[in-house]
Amino acid sequence: MSSPDPQVRAARNQSTNPATRGPVVAVTGAASGIGALLTERLAASEEIKQVIALDERRGDCAAAQWHILDVRDPAIAEKLRGADVVVHLALDLDLETDPAARTAYNVRGTQTVLTAAAAAGVHRVVLCTSAMVYGALPDNELPLSEDAELRATAEATGVGDLLEIERLARRAPRAHPGLNVTVVRPAVLVGGGTDTALTRYFESPRLLVVAGSRPAWQFCHVEDLCSALEHAVLEKVDGELAVGCEGWLEQEEIEELSGIRRMELPSAVALGAAARLHRIGLTPSPAGDLAYTMYPWVVSGSRLHDAGWRPQWSNEEVLAVLLEEVAGRHTVAGRRLGRKDATAAGAAGATVALLGAAAVVRRARKARRRI
Repeated sequence: MSSPDPQVRAARNQSTNPATRGPVVAVTGAASGIGALLTERLAASEEIKQVIALDERRGDCAAAQWHILDVRDPAIAEKLRGADVVVHLALDLDLETDPAARTAYNVRGTQTVLTAAAAAGVHRVVLCTSAMVYGALPDNELPLSEDAELRATAEATGVGDLLEIERLARRAPRAHPGLNVTVVRPAVLVGGGTDTALTRYFESPRLLVVAGSRPAWQFCHVEDLCSALEHAVLEKVDGELAVGCEGWLEQEEIEELSGIRRMELPSAVALGAAARLHRIGLTPSPAGDLAYTMYPWVVSGSRLHDAGWRPQWSNEEVLAVLLEEVAGRHTVAGRRLGRKDATAAGAAGATVALLGAAAVVRRARKARRRI
């Protein structure tokens, strides 16, 4: 027998005995991306009483109660009244957004939601950052525990914003006694049209590999992220939570599975070229993004596992989804090329290699002069 559609289920939930109803959950950023997927999932759950959806435009979930506003608007506090849990997903991590505007939106939005939630009597806020906050470093353990030190810097796209959100999360319970804050940190997110510097890595004609680096790739499908967020909403687990597929893939496995060959460059050359290309505005990704393709930042997800949660997707399966999503796209050094530019992809890749070769020649000449 088929399940009732979300509208029928919502009506049924409204008529259920109040003692057996689940929480009222508010979701920000509910009209698109992860927010839209989670809103649909929660609206279809028998364990959720009602979903309040907040965004700057109305989304497709008819079973949710919609409020149209900017999350930085203090009026959001009134919209959150009656909610038990807030999941804050209204973040701008677009590579093309002006960094200052992106930070202003992300940080101010999170501050406003936390303050408004406390004022509205909400008892739990769930925030979503990224496992990138642990930092990608050559001495990272494989895998990292949730309690590992956050050693990232603000040099990669959006990571500075995520670190500030993490600080706000730690301070909020002290500033607002009675407010519980849970932070979910996914690995490389894939699915649902996710577009990041790390997904664009697989749109390149060659996979850039920095000589001497030790990449370890761990993915997280958006469906698994939504499942983990639902666990947090239902208070099956709390605290800082890392989420991703079991284990990881070495760079050689990535190349074998993807069929994309590598282009290997010395560290100084790759980082220098990336910094120069970003500085002159040719690429949206700063050099700091490269670290996440050089060194491991794999997470264990032990807290979710201890709570009985398991990922439904493997790294191999998520990589296949990623390759299918990026098929036909052409990116060089983080810059996505249109159809007219696609024919220049080989030349652009050669330009990066040429920059590297030129740097090697310059160093060699300087070394000879010192002899």
